[in-house]
Amino acid sequence: MSDAFLTALESTLTLKVLAVILVSASYGLFVGAIPGLTATMAVALMVPFTFFLDPISGLAAIVTMEACCIFAGDIPTTLMRIPGTPSSAAYVDDAYSLTQQGRHQQALGVSLVYSVVGGLVGAMVLIFLAPQLARIAFEFSSYEYFWLCVLGLSCAAVVSRGSLAKGLLSLSIGLLLSCVGLGSTHSVPRLTFGSDDLITGINFIPAMIGLFGLAEVLRNFLKRIPEAALVSTVTETKAKAASGNWLSQAIGEVFGGVGQRLAKSGSRVATSSGIGAAIGMLPGAGADIAAWVSYAISKRRATSEQKAEYGKGSLDGIADATTANNASLAGAWIPALVLGIPGDSVTAIVIGVLLMKNIQPGPGIFTDPVQLPLVYGIYITFILANLLLIPLGFLAIRTGSLIIRIPRQIILPLILMFCIVGAFAIDGSYFDVGVMLAMGLLGVVLERFEVPAGPVVLGIILGGRLEEAFVQSLTKSDSFAAFFGRPIAAGLGALCIVLWLAPLVSWLRSRTAAKPC
Repeated sequence: MSDAFLTALESTLTLKVLAVILVSASYGLFVGAIPGLTATMAVALMVPFTFFLDPISGLAAIVTMEACCIFAGDIPTTLMRIPGTPSSAAYVDDAYSLTQQGRHQQALGVSLVYSVVGGLVGAMVLIFLAPQLARIAFEFSSYEYFWLCVLGLSCAAVVSRGSLAKGLLSLSIGLLLSCVGLGSTHSVPRLTFGSDDLITGINFIPAMIGLFGLAEVLRNFLKRIPEAALVSTVTETKAKAASGNWLSQAIGEVFGGVGQRLAKSGSRVATSSGIGAAIGMLPGAGADIAAWVSYAISKRRATSEQKAEYGKGSLDGIADATTANNASLAGAWIPALVLGIPGDSVTAIVIGVLLMKNIQPGPGIFTDPVQLPLVYGIYITFILANLLLIPLGFLAIRTGSLIIRIPRQIILPLILMFCIVGAFAIDGSYFDVGVMLAMGLLGVVLERFEVPAGPVVLGIILGGRLEEAFVQSLTKSDSFAAFFGRPIAAGLGALCIVLWLAPLVSWLRSRTAAKPC
């Protein structure tokens, strides 16, 4: 084992591999910061270049790119209210609220540090617990996946800003939109109204861009929001920069207070990292569920005063969600390496790259003396990529923060252009641009009635998975008790029930306390 590790260390810490990691990190930050361009797209575009790289360099490029791309998605999330990644939708309201308060760099600093911590903890989980956790994931059946989807959707509805009824309405809209197209089990066209473009369903990325990005442009245009708050913040920043050392002040603006916050939140970091790694290792679950579940638990653990901040600028919510979504990245590699089952869309591409390099993922990869150094190389790359994310992420934050200095009459058309390009770039379809425009109008209507938009996105993403798991479970048994017939399924089901009953119990208690004696 030590010989394999030393071999991996020598192969990874070469000038060539380090250069690949640096270039991939820069590329990942650039792509992730552009709304609509996802980590999956970035990895897919990089695959042709891996043909000319050795296995360690190729996998190092993918690992680094994914880690940096996920964080970079928080930059448009915070500055423009456009989630750069699906998981960013969990805390988009908090991040953008902090920008409106002139605290955008603090929000991005928390996101960066906790993303790195989550990524490192996830890497430790991958290193030490991969075989054991993969066995647990392999035990998941359709019942467990059904309850996992219900849990993710429940978290989106219960913890969203506003009343529970509005959260349910938003979730229902998302689930309805997920039914458009061919059914996931019987391939029967539904709600297509004779349109061939709707056969494949509604792509969640144009929908997400429209709900958050275009809707924000339309709201700014309709309300003609004054720029006084942002201008004063920029003026203060310029004054500070002129009065002293620019670098030390810039570091203080981004990372100030994050160390103390991190030191006091050890249990929260452990919980969020555990949630992210555990959910990430489940094939098809992904960072979006991890972020929503962690955000929900974070809000549940908060005091009554802290709960009021969620949805309006909670740094704790951002910290816990970003920790979980980055920890899930390493978790997704566990089933890919141990079982040859992709944990998410990125690791599905990874398996293709491995096979292209004549490397067979599976349990034997940990015992084969030829392939074992490659596994250790992946471990080392995960650590290097997350450590490199700190300086590069800082530069990305400082560069991205220049966006708020651009006058609105310039930045709003630019945001609109990015929305259109991001929606079109997914499949090269003008129909997706139309979907984005329609969802933008829906986002304005939802905002008018204070209905959260986040559950709509998660409903579109998870609706098909939920239906598929439900139908598969019914084909095994038509008894409702079967959904609780397995230990893990029973635990997840009980957790979902508690999550839904908790607001009802709280409401009944408040009604009882309000009655005169």
